[in-house]
Amino acid sequence: MGRIGISCLFPASWHFSISPVGCPRILNTNLRQIVVISLLAAAVSLLYFSVVIIRNKYGRLSKDKKFQRYLARVTDIEATDTNNPNVNYGIVVDCGSSGSRIFVYCWPRHNGNPHDLLDIRQMRDKNRKPVVMKIKPGISEFATSPEKVSDYISPLLNFAAEHVPRAKHKETPLYILCTAGMRILPESQQKAILEDLLTDIPVHFDFLFSDSHAEVISGKQEGVYAWIGINFVLGRFEHIEDDDEAVVEVNIPGSESSEAILRKRTAGILDMGGVSTQIAYEVPKTVSFASSQQEEVAKNLLAEFNLGCDIHQTEHVYRVYVATFLGFGGNAARQRYEDRIFASTVQKNRLLGKQTGLTPDTPHLDPCLPLDIKDEIQQNGQTLYLRGTGDFDLCRETIQPFMNKTNETQTSLNGVYQPPIHFQNSEFYGFSEFYYCTEDVLRMGGDYDAAAFTRAAKDYCATKWSILRERFDRGLYASHADLHRLKYQCFKSAWMFEVFHRGFSFPVNYRNLKTALQVYDKEVQWTLGAILYRTRFLPLRDIQQEAFRASHAHWRGFSFVYNHYLFSGCFLVVLLAILLYLLRLRRIHRRAPRSGSAAAVWLEEGLPSQKIAGTL
Repeated sequence: MGRIGISCLFPASWHFSISPVGCPRILNTNLRQIVVISLLAAAVSLLYFSVVIIRNKYGRLSKDKKFQRYLARVTDIEATDTNNPNVNYGIVVDCGSSGSRIFVYCWPRHNGNPHDLLDIRQMRDKNRKPVVMKIKPGISEFATSPEKVSDYISPLLNFAAEHVPRAKHKETPLYILCTAGMRILPESQQKAILEDLLTDIPVHFDFLFSDSHAEVISGKQEGVYAWIGINFVLGRFEHIEDDDEAVVEVNIPGSESSEAILRKRTAGILDMGGVSTQIAYEVPKTVSFASSQQEEVAKNLLAEFNLGCDIHQTEHVYRVYVATFLGFGGNAARQRYEDRIFASTVQKNRLLGKQTGLTPDTPHLDPCLPLDIKDEIQQNGQTLYLRGTGDFDLCRETIQPFMNKTNETQTSLNGVYQPPIHFQNSEFYGFSEFYYCTEDVLRMGGDYDAAAFTRAAKDYCATKWSILRERFDRGLYASHADLHRLKYQCFKSAWMFEVFHRGFSFPVNYRNLKTALQVYDKEVQWTLGAILYRTRFLPLRDIQQEAFRASHAHWRGFSFVYNHYLFSGCFLVVLLAILLYLLRLRRIHRRAPRSGSAAAVWLEEGLPSQKIAGTL
C-alpha cells in the first residue's frame, strides 16, 4: 500500500505519515504539533500577503507617480477644509506696478520625510474659487505719501483674514513682496513704504509678519520664484520613481569634486511680456567662462539655493540661470521698431528729397504688417503712414539687428552671458507672448514646431487684411484675441521666432518647447515659488514635533509607508528564531532514544549504568 511520508525540521516524535487508507492517523498527532504547524502556516501566509499588498499598493503608486502630481493638481479644486487643524496657511501679497494681488496658500502637515517638500497649493473658498484679490493702483503710487500704504493694503489683508481660520492667524506667515514698480523708486522712498507696513500691520493683524517678510525683490529673485513654482507643479522636485522619467546628471554647487548625482530633469521657462523677456533654467554642470569679465557677470545671473529643509542635505540644491531683458517684450520691441522706421524714413526723405510716408498715397511699406493693412506712426507732431506687405522672411531679416548679438561666445540677447544648454536633454515652457503668438491667431499652442509655425506665420502675414477682418468677425480666432493682436501678429510672430532661435540660440529643429497659458489647468504665479522657498524650513518644525512626541509618549502609531521594510525585517528575524528553536528541540529528541538504548545494553551485561553529569 502506498504511503506518503512528511518530514520537516520537527522533533523525531512529531513525524507522521499519510496513507490512502490511513488518513485518520493525522488525528493521532498531539495538539501541540497541530498548534505549532498552524501558527507557522499562518505566519508564512501573513508574510506572503504583506509582501503582496505592499508590492501591489506601493508598487502601483510608484508606477503611477508621474500622474499623481497631475491628479493632485486637478482634484485640488475642492474647497479647502478650514475645520481641519492639520492644515496650515501662508499669505503672499504681490505688489506690482499696476496693482497689488493677495494669494492665500495652504498645505497639510508635512509627511515626516525630510527629503520631501511641503505640498503647497492655492486655498479655495466655499465656492471652490481661488482665494485671490486684486486692488489698484500699484503700491509705488504712494511714493510721496508712504503713511497711506497701510490703509491701501488693508482691504487685501482683511480679505485674507476672513478666509484663514482665526485660530491659525498667529502661525500664518505673511509676505509682502514688491516688484518692478517699486524697483524704480529711490531707495529712501522704498524704505519709507516698507517701514509703514512693518509698523502698522502688526497692530491690526495677528499674522506672522517680521522685518524680513516685507521686501522689494529683484528681477532675479522673481525669475527664480517663477522657475520654482512651475517645476513644483510639474513634480520635478520629487524623487525618481520610474525608469522612463527624464533624468539629468547634476554637479552640486560647492561640491564639484564629488560624483554627479542623478535626479529628475527640471524644466526651463521663457516668458515674454509686453516690456521685457525673461529666461530661467537649471545649469546642472559646472561651467567655464571665456573671460574674467564674463565670470563676474555670470555671478549676478546664476542663483544657487537649497529648497530642502536640511541645509546639510544636497538633494534639493539647484543652480539656476536667470536673465531679464528690458525692451525685448513684444510691445516694447514694436515701439523700438517703429522708432527706427520713423527716424530712418525722415532721414532718407531729407537726404534724397522724397516724401515717402508723409501722405496716405505714398506710404512706407512695412513687411511686418499684414498685407494691405494701413497704419500710422505719430511722433513730435508728425505722422508717418504705413502699408503692410506681409513678408514674414523680410520682417525677420529687418528685426535681426535688434537682437544686439555679439561675436563673443556663450552670449544671448544684448551680448548678455548665457550658459550652454544641453538641447537634447532639456525641456522649456513658453508663457505670455510665446503662447499668444502661437495660439491666439495661429491656433497651434502647445508643442512647438518651428517649421509648422513658420509656414502658418507666412500664410497669415501674406493674407489680405480684409480677409483677416472677415475671419475675426466670424469668430475664427481665440476669444480673447482683439484687433490689436491681429494687426501686430505678423510682427510679434517674427519677433518671438528671432528671440527664441537667434537670441537664445535654440536650434530650428528643437522640439521640447511647450507654449502654455496654464500648467495643469491653472495659472502658475511666481508667488507660489516664493512661499515654497520661504517656508522651506517649516518641515523641520513638524519633524521635530513628531520626534518629541515619540520620545515622550507611548507609540500611538507609525507610518506604514516608511516602516514596512523594518516591519518585514523584524518579522523574518522572529520567524528565523522560531525555526532555530524547533531545530534545537529536534536534536534533543534525537539524543533521548540513544541514551535509553545504551542503558539497556549495560543492564543486559550486568554493568551499572553511568551517571549523567549534572543530573539531580
